[in-house]
Amino acid sequence: MLNPQIANYIGLIAGGLTTASYIPQVLRILRQRSARDISVWMFLALVTGLLLWAVYGVLIHSFPVIITNVISLLLAAAVIALKKKYG
Repeated sequence: MLNPQIANYIGLIAGGLTTASYIPQVLRILRQRSARDISVWMFLALVTGLLLWAVYGVLIHSFPVIITNVISLLLAAAVIALKKKYG
């Protein structure tokens, strides 16, 4: 059986890498001041899914699921806000 501590570390690393994947998109929009090619519908679906994952994490008391999905949610929401600002 896998040690729960090791499972939490694996979850934090996996979630951290997934979360970090949003950073280049946010930076690119900020640098170019354009979000023309961004699909707002895709990011709205993503934000909804991330919110549900965070709620799921709370329900199962999983810190890695909660923290990585909340941070991803904030970054995805930032993309939506930048899409609104820069179109």
